[in-house]
Amino acid sequence: MAKFVIAGSAACPYFAKAELLADYLQKNLPDFQIHKITQRPDVWEQWLKDLCWKNRWRHKRSPIVWRELVDRGGKGLLLGGFNEFLEHAQLYYGITSKMLTPEMLLIAGENLETHIEIAQEEKEIKQKINPLKVWIAGASCPTCYNLIPILVNGEVFSMDEEISIHLLNNNFEEDSLSALVMEGQDLAAPLLRAISVCTVIEEAFLGAEVIIILNDDIDNESESLENRIKARLPLCQSFGFLIEKNAHQSVKVIVAGKTFLNLTTSLLITYAPSINPRNIIALATVVENEAKAILARKLKTTASDIKDVIIWGNITGSRYIDLKKAKVFRYDSAIWGPPSYSRYLLNLIFDSEWLSKEFGNSLNAWSLKGYFRRGISSAHCIATILKFWYHDSPPGEIFSLGIMSEGEFGIPEGIVYSMPVKCVNGVWFPRTDLTDTDLTEDIKGAIIHDLEQEKLVALGEVLTYEPYIPVAELIPRENRVRIQIDENQEEDQKEQSGTENESLDN
Repeated sequence: MAKFVIAGSAACPYFAKAELLADYLQKNLPDFQIHKITQRPDVWEQWLKDLCWKNRWRHKRSPIVWRELVDRGGKGLLLGGFNEFLEHAQLYYGITSKMLTPEMLLIAGENLETHIEIAQEEKEIKQKINPLKVWIAGASCPTCYNLIPILVNGEVFSMDEEISIHLLNNNFEEDSLSALVMEGQDLAAPLLRAISVCTVIEEAFLGAEVIIILNDDIDNESESLENRIKARLPLCQSFGFLIEKNAHQSVKVIVAGKTFLNLTTSLLITYAPSINPRNIIALATVVENEAKAILARKLKTTASDIKDVIIWGNITGSRYIDLKKAKVFRYDSAIWGPPSYSRYLLNLIFDSEWLSKEFGNSLNAWSLKGYFRRGISSAHCIATILKFWYHDSPPGEIFSLGIMSEGEFGIPEGIVYSMPVKCVNGVWFPRTDLTDTDLTEDIKGAIIHDLEQEKLVALGEVLTYEPYIPVAELIPRENRVRIQIDENQEEDQKEQSGTENESLDN
């Protein structure tokens, strides 16, 4: 069986003549097969050059004809151009073409029109099938490895939402990401339309609708605090400019990582001014979940049964863990109630020394580094926040995120500050209804000072970080945890009394 391939420019009259001759041969010879490839005139030369380089051929004009060795395998056998194909047809089959030049030009024009129409139809089909574009920066860290399967399983966005994932390293090099792309393809996930690596700086975040920035750089402990802060600026400038230039106007950006999350978020907002500041957020859920896990181990319960732990301030710096509103559900004790029944956490932990010392020592910035080495918890937290962003957060439940302040809770405008939030219709709102919290003015002032100093050092406006003068309620920055215990005896006693009365009535 003879199988020939004819490729040419859509506007080439000799390609038109060659394909008509090939059609005649295929129609009248049962063992003759033809495959036609048409290219736009503006891309033909480069396409032909690449084809010849790949097959080590020499050919410079349209059309090009080669024979596929279907029975032997290997690369095709170059026949040549139109003249060589015409000679081959005359020699082997005794058939030639007598098409005149005007007819050749007419058919070539029709070929070009048809090719343009087909290309336009394909473009429209691709536009209708428009997957959600998700970009992950810092994709070489374990968090990304664990995050991809979660994003494509349909639970985060929806079971009907196809996505395309684009990976990049902070140095824009492919490195180990090729293996990650292959593993992503091996998932054969129905909702994963494409997964690729970006190595061209100018193309980063192109059309992005979701951006996840994994701050996976491990700080050099030998460097000073000031140098580590200043090292954030160049990358944030670059990413901010690219997000401003290439990303979708309503892009959602999550900043996750080990260090300087508030600072990174603030700098991105600065250098991407047209993006809604509330659409660039810092992830506090890793710290929040770790606090719940530590408390659950102390209470011998599960972390998922602990709700409403609030993270105030600088997520990876001077932060305050507010347990005043924290509740425990389904706690195994003498008092028991329906699944919706809860008790205040601080009324269940009587070891105040453990809360003020051991709990604080366990919950520090280095724990974040441990989480991001493993990547399981951080990936789960990112997916959870994205799910809330697209489908709203559970009513009544308190979550914390680092968002740009607009003056809520007495925090100055323009500061990225972790605070309790809720998501409604894709918009994050601070929980300003939570008036009775443990965030005192002294604690708030120390955290604000920490955030302002970080940004001033990063921008080069001050040379050295000036620490805040310690106050009684605030542990120094190095411990990175703020705990203040407040007993809720009166409210808890009312709930216990109500439960006991129900039991007696029964």
